This record gives sequence, structure tokens and C-alpha cells, in this order.
Amino acid sequence: MERADTEGPKTRHYLTWLVVALAVVAALGGWFLLDPGFRNMRPLGLASSTSADAFGQRVRSYLLEHPEVIFEAAQRYEARQRAAQETEAQSVIKTRADDILRDPDSPVGGNPKGDVTLVEFFDYNCPYCRQVAPVMEQAAAADAKLRIVYKEFPILGPNSTYAAKAALAIHRQGKYEAFHYALMQGRGSVDASRVEEAAAKAGADIARMKSDMDDPAIAAAIDKNLALARELRINGTPGFVIGDQILRGATDLETLQTLIREAREKR
Repeated sequence: MERADTEGPKTRHYLTWLVVALAVVAALGGWFLLDPGFRNMRPLGLASSTSADAFGQRVRSYLLEHPEVIFEAAQRYEARQRAAQETEAQSVIKTRADDILRDPDSPVGGNPKGDVTLVEFFDYNCPYCRQVAPVMEQAAAADAKLRIVYKEFPILGPNSTYAAKAALAIHRQGKYEAFHYALMQGRGSVDASRVEEAAAKAGADIARMKSDMDDPAIAAAIDKNLALARELRINGTPGFVIGDQILRGATDLETLQTLIREAREKR
């Protein structure tokens, strides 16, 4: 998965360990303070430096003897955080269903009247998105009732934003999917020249494409996708929404079809 922010996850991971370490120390502190043996060390000296030193030494000794305590606590903390984030994201699927599934600014492929919708957030410069593009085509070809919503999600720099704007401009010409898959088939960085090659291959009017790219409505549509992805906790590409499930990262046809089948069964 290509991420929009490479430093954020590292920072969050460090903060997780810091919070957990402090929580463990606090918990041990409470345990030691309630321990009769510790409390009876000095009847009137809990606030004294001797008691504080003894407390610090006991905590340190315990953690040195049982370092796995912090590791286990960190794992549990991260698991709870992930579960809470997933619950929040699934709530967003319900409250923002129209924006996710029926946004008129988002191109639709497959069967527009299909009974199950597969939503993809992607970036044209993401190698994993290119890897999954033929899987998306296979999924659509194998399922006549599958509807696909394409969410332009350019997070990998100016060239990605240029390509996303071009794609939405070409959408106005009714040639979006032809352009989309032509651009996904290439290798290397997607830049303006690659965009024009794909546009020509799709039979688009390039002059009109360039003119429409400057329309503020296209930039607004992309900004809307970026904000929606943040709410869904999709911070890398590709990202998928299928029914009430969110799938982050590249996937295979079998996994997609399993999620599509499950979404269909829940209807």
C-alpha cells in the first residue's frame, strides 16, 4: 500500500509505546503503593525521597525482569485502537453512504444498476493500484451485477493530482474507463505526457480535457474524496469499500469476490 504520510505511522507507533509504558508504570505504581509491605516501609514517609527511590527501584526491577509486560500491553492497546477506528469507519459508511456510493462526481463502471457496489480509492502513481487494476477488470467481467465506483485519490504528488484532474475531465467526455485502464497499464511515473498518451488511446479530446481540468469543480471533487478517505481511515492506496467492509491495500480476485458475495448476502 502506498501511504500519503510516511512519518505519521512511525510517530503514532512511538506514541503508542510511550503511552503504554507510562500506563504500565502508573499501574505498577498503584500496585506497589497498595502493597502492605511497601506501605509499611516508612509509616510517615510515603512522600519522602527514600520511599520514592524505593518505588522507582521496584518498578525498574520489575520491568527489567518482565519486559514482555510492556510489549503485551502495547499489543493490546494497538488492537483496541484499531478496533475502535474500524467501528468508527464502519459508522461513516452508513452516515456517508450517498457520498461513498452515489456521488455524481465519481465515475461509475461495471453495471451502473448493479446490486453490489465496489468502491476503489486509488492513485495513478501507486504501483499496487496498477497491480490490482486487472483484478478489478476481471471482477467486473465475471459479475454482471457488480457496480464499480472510482474515487480519484491523488496522494503521491503533483503528477498524481494532474492525472486525477485529467481523468475527471475525460469523464465528462464519457471515456473515463478507457482512459483509466490505459493509464493503469503503463510502468514508471505517470506525468503529463503519459496522461496525454492514455487520453489519445482512449479517443478523448485532449484540448477539451486540458480546458476542463481547470474547472474548480474538478478540484473540489478531488478534495471531497480526500476528506472522505480520511473519515474512512483510508490513508494509503488502494483502498476499497464493499458493503460494510473496508479493505486497505492490494488484493486478489478471490478476496474481492468473497467480499462481494458477502455484501450481496447481507442485502
